[in-house]
Amino acid sequence: MILHLNNQQYIDTSKGIDISIPLTNDENNPLAWYVDKPVFEAVKAEGYVGSVALGGSVNFRNIFFNPHGHGTHTECLGHITPEIHSVNQGLKNAFLTAELITITPEKVWNEKENCWDDVITKEQIKESIKSKQIQAIVLRTNPNTIDKKSKNYSATNPAYLDVSCVEILNEREVEHFLIDLPSVDRENDEGKLLFHHAFWQVPDNPQFQKTITEFIYVDENIKDGVYLLNLQTAPFENDATPSRPVLFEIFEK
Repeated sequence: MILHLNNQQYIDTSKGIDISIPLTNDENNPLAWYVDKPVFEAVKAEGYVGSVALGGSVNFRNIFFNPHGHGTHTECLGHITPEIHSVNQGLKNAFLTAELITITPEKVWNEKENCWDDVITKEQIKESIKSKQIQAIVLRTNPNTIDKKSKNYSATNPAYLDVSCVEILNEREVEHFLIDLPSVDRENDEGKLLFHHAFWQVPDNPQFQKTITEFIYVDENIKDGVYLLNLQTAPFENDATPSRPVLFEIFEK
């Protein structure tokens, strides 16, 4: 279906680009934060089994997973506040103007940890964002290999964003940030979560409407530029929820 955005622009709703990573119960599922893989298991009780293959009438399975550690998820400031605010209550608009950007993190020496970190800098963010008015930024990092969809990131010190990047996002009035890494912050930062706190302005000026989406995957053949983003989220009353961000190319008439 063709959906007209205005007199000059439209999208084709049949050509959505899904940038989420599916949740599975096998070794192909990505992992972070030292969690084991998700578990899908048939309910069993007093002679009943929720598996057609095992003789049951239907497949009826429990699923055990962690939104933060098992794949694409969207989170709100409840992730870092004493009270667990719900992302389901904070995200009011599921259709957003978004710009896809691609950045190769810089090597920065971390004196405290005595190692090289891969860091996305303020200058890189500033140079990469071309749009002046945009609601969401989708960040694809290099190298952009297919193993992002199945990698175990635990204890690997993945790339992260310098907290000063938030200054640029605030200048551009960006309220939704999406990234193809398990976190915007350093894996081991002594629990400071500097980017999270700065982006949500916690505790001084909490921004309940802002979201961060992590663990996406943007294929190489998708070009940088402006898209319409449909940020689909499961209605969990939790600080984070599994999500399915879908990009739509904007066509000019």
